[in-house]
Amino acid sequence: METKSATTTLFALVDVNNCYVSCERVFNPSLEGKPVVILSNNDGCVVARSAESKALKVAMGEPWFKLKDLAKQHGIIALSSNYTLYGDMSNRIMTVLRDYSPDVEVYSIDESFLGLNGMNGLWESPAAMGQSIRQRVRQWVGVPVCVGIGHSKTLAKLANHIAKKRPLFDSVCDLTSMTPQDRDAIFSTIEVGEVWGVGRRLSEQLQSSGIDSVARLRDASPAWLRSRFGVVVERTVNELNGISCLALEEVAPAKKQIIASRSFGQPVLTIDELGESVATYMTRAAEKLRHQGSVCEAIQVFVQTNRFKASDRQYSNGIVVPLPNASCDTRLLIRAALFGLEQIYRPGYYYKKAGVILQGISSASVQQQSLFTTFGDGEKSEAMMLTLDGLNQRFGKGAVRLAAAGIHNDWAMKRERKTPNYTTSWNEIPVARAN
Repeated sequence: METKSATTTLFALVDVNNCYVSCERVFNPSLEGKPVVILSNNDGCVVARSAESKALKVAMGEPWFKLKDLAKQHGIIALSSNYTLYGDMSNRIMTVLRDYSPDVEVYSIDESFLGLNGMNGLWESPAAMGQSIRQRVRQWVGVPVCVGIGHSKTLAKLANHIAKKRPLFDSVCDLTSMTPQDRDAIFSTIEVGEVWGVGRRLSEQLQSSGIDSVARLRDASPAWLRSRFGVVVERTVNELNGISCLALEEVAPAKKQIIASRSFGQPVLTIDELGESVATYMTRAAEKLRHQGSVCEAIQVFVQTNRFKASDRQYSNGIVVPLPNASCDTRLLIRAALFGLEQIYRPGYYYKKAGVILQGISSASVQQQSLFTTFGDGEKSEAMMLTLDGLNQRFGKGAVRLAAAGIHNDWAMKRERKTPNYTTSWNEIPVARAN
């Protein structure tokens, strides 16, 4: 593990405030200042909340049906998740951030680390750069962000937390410009559980050892922490002391397992409907596989009933189907998935969920070429998949798909409160009218 001495590195963490809700507000300004929640698949549970909803004590993961009375009392607005919109808005934000640094790590849909080494001379101060980022993202994309700056990724993450929680910093916190006394004063008031990588269980263990704040964790003996909690905590302490141990990951590593699964909007009885869902999920998984330049050697398909509905007969099962050759061809993968489904399907059950998992993933560039052309492999397969992806990219997701995926998809998840795909579909682009 490569480490760099304190003060030789500089990082910024840019985080979107209440990301999903903020994306919705860009295209519906009437949501500003109102309590808004975003619901999970099938409009089941709360997965995102506006600040106003948090103030009403709406909890993450709370089932929507339990909030009906509170929603009626306080006017809480619930929207179905629109991941297509959120993903596109995230890409637009990342494009803006790359104007500020060539070194960008997309950590999640709403967070990115920026490497700022050697860029001090471009700005009056790191905080001035942070304010510029905040204002440009707001102006060009429309969402609010907070910026944290520190000599390590852990410190940048902590600075972002401070910027978000303390209005004094005007959404930008630069720990590198603070005096040691000011940092000590702030760190002593922040619970140790707020440190990046310190989960609930580790936080409880640290507190039982008398380490209840960021300041006490930073000042603890790294050797003692390593002997008690392991090398990860020791690394965290070094990071809190400005010794960078975590480098930027500018290119996300290829996934070793790809899963595509959804709960159905209504119970499914027939194998034909199950087959459509499995083919649809496999289509999505295969697209992700090709996007990262990989192939897989086996697929797993699974089905299950609603275990929360005690009155229904219960059944769940899964099967792994090895492929005759490593492939990313949607046709071969769907054929294998439907074969597996036939083996595990049992009539007479109300199925609630199905899914597929791609296994044995490796780079397509290192595959040994066969002397014989096999289905789902070779130049013809590659050309067909390139054409398929290109058409769907040009005319919209799902514009061209295999017949096995069906057309009407009555089993699809319920999204009764979904907003339009404002930025990715010509048919749903916002329309402005003048009187």
